[in-house]
Amino acid sequence: MTDDFIKPAEKLSWRFPRMFWIANIAELFERAAFYGMFIALVLYLTREIGFTDVEAGYVAAGFASLLYLLPTFMGAMADKIGFRRALMLAFGLLTIGYSLLGAAPEASRIMSGVFAAKGAAIVSLVVIMFGGAIIKPVISGTVAKCSDERHRARAFSIFYWVVNIGGFTGKTVAAPLRTGFRLPYFGELELGLQYINFYAAAMSLLALLWVAFFYKNVDTKGTGKTVGELLRGLLRVCKNARFMALILIVAGFWVVQGQLYATMSKYILRLLGEGARPEWLANINPFVVVVLVVPITHLVRKLKPESAIGIALFIIPLSAFSIALSPTIEAATGNSVSVFGLFSLHPITLMVILGVGLQGLAECFLSPKFLEYASKQAPEGEVGLYMGYQHLTNFPAWAFGFALSGHLLDRFCPDPKTLSAEVHAQWETAIQASSAMPEAYANAHYIWFVFAGIGVAAFLALCVFKFVTDKIDRARADCCRVS
Repeated sequence: MTDDFIKPAEKLSWRFPRMFWIANIAELFERAAFYGMFIALVLYLTREIGFTDVEAGYVAAGFASLLYLLPTFMGAMADKIGFRRALMLAFGLLTIGYSLLGAAPEASRIMSGVFAAKGAAIVSLVVIMFGGAIIKPVISGTVAKCSDERHRARAFSIFYWVVNIGGFTGKTVAAPLRTGFRLPYFGELELGLQYINFYAAAMSLLALLWVAFFYKNVDTKGTGKTVGELLRGLLRVCKNARFMALILIVAGFWVVQGQLYATMSKYILRLLGEGARPEWLANINPFVVVVLVVPITHLVRKLKPESAIGIALFIIPLSAFSIALSPTIEAATGNSVSVFGLFSLHPITLMVILGVGLQGLAECFLSPKFLEYASKQAPEGEVGLYMGYQHLTNFPAWAFGFALSGHLLDRFCPDPKTLSAEVHAQWETAIQASSAMPEAYANAHYIWFVFAGIGVAAFLALCVFKFVTDKIDRARADCCRVS
């Protein structure tokens, strides 16, 4: 097999060109770097940089949302300069950005002010944002160019697995880097949140070297668009009320799912203490997706897309509602719940495991069918254009979800550093002795009721959307028959 294209006459297989695997390994490095950093980002911005919960929410909201808007335009640049140069530029930016983010706290010491650290962190995130935005279209473009129509579903299923394996790896590494760990002959290594960013920089540097030595350009002739064409296409898409309504409805799903990164780390550490491992709990999501996405995709293959999406939107509020029920479980069982007599968990840990698992299950129903359903909302002849902008659903979701998270944390699960000395002492005693938490944390679970409500609203909105669009389509069909 050559490195160009799989011949259409070949038997359907899992064999792909060499460049396909090289691109996926680069993606593995990038995802391991990004998710390691991202799972700890809001925690890092608050603890090490000096942002409040609300400020950290807005900073992370801008970073995460623009990371989903920029790739369309960065793809145009990559087409101009070639994929290899684009990837080297991207991984170079990521290496610099993650390194600067890790070093940002030093800016406040050198320049004697917390504002220096905040400015350095924001600049670092902008650099990371542009680097990440370049990678998304280049790697997915390579996957597409290294597969023909018959093999494309298999190619992207492998790509999807690589993304989740990379995310799993990054979050697994993040926990010991945050807390420190013991190494033979070295003893106890006391690291911290900064080192997660240095780890991400190291992964990005390895990816840069990997691309420099092994990646070769794939042919992208005739596939690129100018920025002007992209802007005109975006404007046409935004004028389509039906498509934009669907984007906003499904954004409700990602608002809830995004709390894996926006809320969960702070919530767990503030209620359970530093011994908790929110990074590892977050890994339940990609684990469920990797294990179940293939059988569920097969299961729903004959379902209408709106039915599968409806199942996802029905499950997602249950994930938040499960976490919100942890005080009820704790009132009934105390601070420890036996799991089949094998081991015991704190009720919060148990319900977070259930909630995150439900998130992964919901994603398995949504992902295979969302593109199919979105394509049906596009006017005839413009399906390709609309599919290029389906990721817009993450833009409002992450902007709103992260910003809202900051306000909810500040109100119901505040940073212990903001408590009075007396209340802080009570909080420390509660964490160490598993005794009653201060009144400031009595309603921390309300956060999850809010997000459960957003999930329910998204599900109901989809029902209304389906009813209205079906009615419009029937009216148009009747009109056509009469004419």
